[in-house]
Amino acid sequence: MKKANHFRERFRNFRAWREQPRQVAPMSQEEHECLNCHDHYIGRFCPRCGQAATTGRFSIKVAAENFADAYGMGDRGMFRTMLNLILRPGYMILDYLRGMRVSYCGPFKMFFLLFAISTFVTHGLNVKGQRFDKDSQSVTTTQQLDEKLAAEKSVIEETDGINAKDNEHTVSERAIVIFDKILSGIEYFEKRFPSINMLFLLMFVSGFLYLFFRHCPKIPDLRYPEFFMALVYTDNMYTIYSIVFDFFCLTKLSSLAIFLTLIPLKQMSGYSWLRTTLKAVAAFLIMFALLFLLVFLVVFGLYMT
Repeated sequence: MKKANHFRERFRNFRAWREQPRQVAPMSQEEHECLNCHDHYIGRFCPRCGQAATTGRFSIKVAAENFADAYGMGDRGMFRTMLNLILRPGYMILDYLRGMRVSYCGPFKMFFLLFAISTFVTHGLNVKGQRFDKDSQSVTTTQQLDEKLAAEKSVIEETDGINAKDNEHTVSERAIVIFDKILSGIEYFEKRFPSINMLFLLMFVSGFLYLFFRHCPKIPDLRYPEFFMALVYTDNMYTIYSIVFDFFCLTKLSSLAIFLTLIPLKQMSGYSWLRTTLKAVAAFLIMFALLFLLVFLVVFGLYMT
């Protein structure tokens, strides 16, 4: 009984900690002499040149931090942000949107770093040395995509030369070829620039989600750029989970991690779990309906040309 009460008490403390903004440590009143410009000051950083007061002789820790900094991960806010995205993602996003920018790593810097790490993991840098990314499941490479586009171009040229008596049959074939060419072009761009493609996808999805979350209780006047930033952080959270699951070759759990994206939406917006889920489902249903309508209009337009 005591253990159960102790566990409940710790869980309540954890929930209270999650909702509290990050507390910055008070500034030390100790006077320092900057080792760079020899200016005397009080605080953690020199106000004249910006060098940290803790700068000293090189050690293994300092060397490791310099090595990590070469790859953009030397900022301590990077690891703090990753931990907060795991334990309190929505509340961390609120902290960032409300002005705590120095405490956390920026969403786009983290996005590209995590994307690079994810690429290494899915290309074999895992416990089993397996490659289980989409490229390994498909024989389509950039060169093959170029050859496919060239072949489709020749098919269209041949179609232009067919007699008018077969016009009704050839128009439908031409429409299919052109539509397949558009899809191949999208696939080509996705393989050449996967991170940029993901950003465009997030921008597209965030537009529909924003319609349902723009007047949320926590931020009644939420702006679209702010919501887009929040969605980039949400994608970063999903990428962190995916990297961990993929590293241990738990690909099924990596796929299911997409449902965890409801957590930051719920915490950031202040809606209940039910309303958050219904709003997200409604946004995606509208998005897929419009995409289906757009595809239908494109195919119909090509067919009637």
